[in-house]
Amino acid sequence: MIFTIFKKELKDTLRDRRTLMMMLVIPILIFPIILSIFVSVSASFTEEAIAKEVVIGYVGTEDNYVLEKLTNLPDTFGKKRIVFYSDTAAMQQDLRIDSLQMGVYVPSDFAKYMLAKTPAPVTVFFNATDLGMEDRAETYMAAIEDIAQQERYLDLKLSVEELTPIITKYSNVASSKEMIGKLAGGILPYIFIAFGFLGCMYPAIDLFTGEKERGTIETLLTTPVARWQILFGKMGVVVLSGLLAASAALLGLFISIEVLNIVENEELLTVIHGILSFKFILLLFALLFPLTVFFAGVMIPVAVYAKSFKEAQSIITPLNIVMVLPAMIGFFPGVELNLVTACIPVVNVVLATKELIAGTLDLYLLGLSFAVMLVLAMLAVLVSYKRFDKEGNVVM
Repeated sequence: MIFTIFKKELKDTLRDRRTLMMMLVIPILIFPIILSIFVSVSASFTEEAIAKEVVIGYVGTEDNYVLEKLTNLPDTFGKKRIVFYSDTAAMQQDLRIDSLQMGVYVPSDFAKYMLAKTPAPVTVFFNATDLGMEDRAETYMAAIEDIAQQERYLDLKLSVEELTPIITKYSNVASSKEMIGKLAGGILPYIFIAFGFLGCMYPAIDLFTGEKERGTIETLLTTPVARWQILFGKMGVVVLSGLLAASAALLGLFISIEVLNIVENEELLTVIHGILSFKFILLLFALLFPLTVFFAGVMIPVAVYAKSFKEAQSIITPLNIVMVLPAMIGFFPGVELNLVTACIPVVNVVLATKELIAGTLDLYLLGLSFAVMLVLAMLAVLVSYKRFDKEGNVVM
């Protein structure tokens, strides 16, 4: 009987274009759109940064060492044009209005420092709101400092090896898979959770509040079927809709990588292929299933209580923020899955998914996270049943 009700409600749900859009179409399109925009914007910014001519203000003597080396730096460091100023005040003013992107002040006694072979002061001005200019200024000055250092070694008849007693080498023991999981793994569970919630929302409202508005709930309740069977049949459709929305988001990621070839980095593709394995998908849905049941159990009492579709939507929509906001924990570095975080709803799913992507998931913590979400899902179902069992809430 539960399956019969499930089939009947699923057919009605699949006839609703709005539900299909939120459940299938938008989740499938979201990853290709986001990745395409991200890749194109990143490429555009990179090309613009390379091609952009930096206007450099200069205050100092015209026969200065720094000016000579700065002028002779090759265009591989970026195109540049030098403008002379008589004082730093005017130069700083032009930096603020973006007439200049960088300013260099060399004191008049710079040559004395160089002759005495003591550190010579140089002040570099930049506007931190002009993104990338600080790095560009540091690149220019680092090149000039390196040239000056090599020349001083030659003057003093010294070798770099003699002045370098220790050479430290750094070796990263984390694999590319672990780095992607730890640094960027928060975005995947965030999107799955967000679409899982949205996938549940419209069917929950339509199957409960919608039936009340259409006046068909009374007819359904007069059939010789236990009320809990009706609830479970309807809830099954809501949970399936949420899981389908999360699956569609995963399908959109697969299409972006395999069909549209948006990701071109071969090493990154190899890592992603390793992540999107059958085991990963199976464990991911093991976490998403109780979470989706929990979402459905939270929405259904609201949908049963509401008198109209608009009222239910106005109550459930803010819940989206409350439920999905903890998923942003996954973006914070240093937050790990442990005995405490495994007991926090939604947060445990996000952190477990990050560990799953990185390949460092502790099965004990996975089991604890699953158990916590399962208990919450059962409580949510119980609350839904209590609310649905009250005659005054079900009938208009």
